[in-house]
Amino acid sequence: MALMRTFGTMAVDWEERVNFERLRTERLARIKKLLQASEIGALLCFDMNNIRYITNTTIGTWAIDKLGRFCLLPQNDEPINWDFGVAAKHHQMYCPWFKDGYSRAGISTLRGAMPPGSHRAEDVARKIRIELEERGLEKEPLGVDVVEPPVLFALQKEGITVVDGQQLMQDARVIKTQDEITLLTTACSMVDAAYEELYRFMRPGVRENECVGLVNNVLYSMGSEHVEGVNAISGERCNPHPHIFSDRVLRPGDLAFYDILHSFNGYRTCYYRTLAVGSASQAQVDAYKRCRYYLDAAIDAIKPGVTTADVVKLWPKAEEFGLANEEMAFALQYGHGVGLAIWEKPVFSRLVSFDSPEVIQEGMVFALETYWPATDGWSAARIEEQLVVTKDGCEVITRFPAEELLTTGVKYYTATGPLSGTREAQSHKNIDYAKLHFADPIAVPSALLRQEKSANGKRGANGKNKKPKAKSK
Repeated sequence: MALMRTFGTMAVDWEERVNFERLRTERLARIKKLLQASEIGALLCFDMNNIRYITNTTIGTWAIDKLGRFCLLPQNDEPINWDFGVAAKHHQMYCPWFKDGYSRAGISTLRGAMPPGSHRAEDVARKIRIELEERGLEKEPLGVDVVEPPVLFALQKEGITVVDGQQLMQDARVIKTQDEITLLTTACSMVDAAYEELYRFMRPGVRENECVGLVNNVLYSMGSEHVEGVNAISGERCNPHPHIFSDRVLRPGDLAFYDILHSFNGYRTCYYRTLAVGSASQAQVDAYKRCRYYLDAAIDAIKPGVTTADVVKLWPKAEEFGLANEEMAFALQYGHGVGLAIWEKPVFSRLVSFDSPEVIQEGMVFALETYWPATDGWSAARIEEQLVVTKDGCEVITRFPAEELLTTGVKYYTATGPLSGTREAQSHKNIDYAKLHFADPIAVPSALLRQEKSANGKRGANGKNKKPKAKSK
C-alpha cells in the first residue's frame, strides 16, 4: 500500500514525496543492467520516452514525433545525448548527472524535412560510429528503437549491424520503481478531479469538444505536463467507437464515454469512464453492467504469475459483440502497460495474448479496459481502470466512481415525484397505458395497450442482475 500514496504536486522540504534523484538513478540502472546481460553493444534511441528514461532529459512535447534528438548508451559507459540546438547547453548547465561533454548538440533528419543533400543521416551515423570505435564496440550489434530509413541505411553503410533495441527498452520500463508508481498514481488523481468537474458540467446542449476543453483546463491548471488526448464519444457515436471527439451536442438519454490521457512528470494515464446524460434506458444500464462485469473478472484474476492469456480468456470473442474478428475488435477488450507512454508492455488482447502470453509481475502498472454495445443498436459502455500489481494481487489507482452507471445533469421532477433515472430517451416509450387511469374515461388505442412495459418503475440502475458467465478461449 505504501507505494500507492499520493501527495501534492510540489516538492517540499518537510517530507519526502517523489525522490527525483532516486528516480533518475534507478531508471538508468535498470536499462544498464539489461544492456549488460544482452548481446547488444550499445543502444541508440530516437524515441523521446526512451531518451527521457535513459538521460533524464526532455524538451517540449512539440518534439515528440520529430525524431530529431537521439542518445547513445554504450556498454560500460554513461549515456551521450545529442539534443535540439541550445537545449544541449541548457542540459549542460542544469543536468549535473551528465558526464562532462556528454550533452551535445545534434540534429537528425526531422522525419524527412531535412533535404537529403544536407547529409544529416550520414552525420548521425558518423557520430555513432566514432563513439562505438572509441569503445571497441563497432563490431557489436547496435540496438535501435525507432529509426528513419535514411539513418538506418547510413548506419549500415558505416558497417554497423543494426538490431531491434525497442524490446530491451520495453523490458526495462515494464517494472516500475517506487517513484514511478507515485507519479503514475498522482497522474490518475488529477484525472479523478477532471472527471468530477466533467460530471458537474455535462448536460443537454453541451458539445463533446467543450468537454474536451474543460478537461484540458482542469489538468493543465493542476500541473499536467501534457494532455495527450481526451476521447469524448457520445450518443450514436458510441457504437462503433470512432476513437476521436467531435462537436456533437449531448442530448437527454445519451451515453457518453471519455478516455483521458495526460502526463505528470512524464507518467501517463489512460482512464475511461461512461456517464449518462440525465437518464439511461434499461438497455444502456444492462450494457454498462456487462462491460463492468468483464472488467472486474479481469481485475480479479490479476496477480504475479498469471499470464495475459489467462486474463483475456475471460473476455468475449469478437463475434459475441457483433464484430467479424479480433483485428476488428482490437483494443475494445484490452489491456496495456502505462508509464512514460500510454501503451507499453504487457499487452492483453485476444488477438495476440494466446499466441504470445506475457507473465504478470509485481511492480507492473497497466490499464484494463472493456466495451459492450447496448441492444438499442447505438449506445455502448466503456470503462477502464489503471492498476499496480502487488505481491499478492493488485490495487486500482483510478478512483472516480464506476461500479454503477452515473447520470449527470439536473434531476427532473414530475407532478407526482422524481422522474425515473432509468427511462427510454423517447418519452412515449415510458408510459404504461394499461395501468394509467384518467379522470375522464377515454378510449385508449389497443396499440398503446400492447406497448412494452416501460423502464420507469421497473428494474433500476441498482437492480441486481444475474452476471453473464466469463468466456473461455
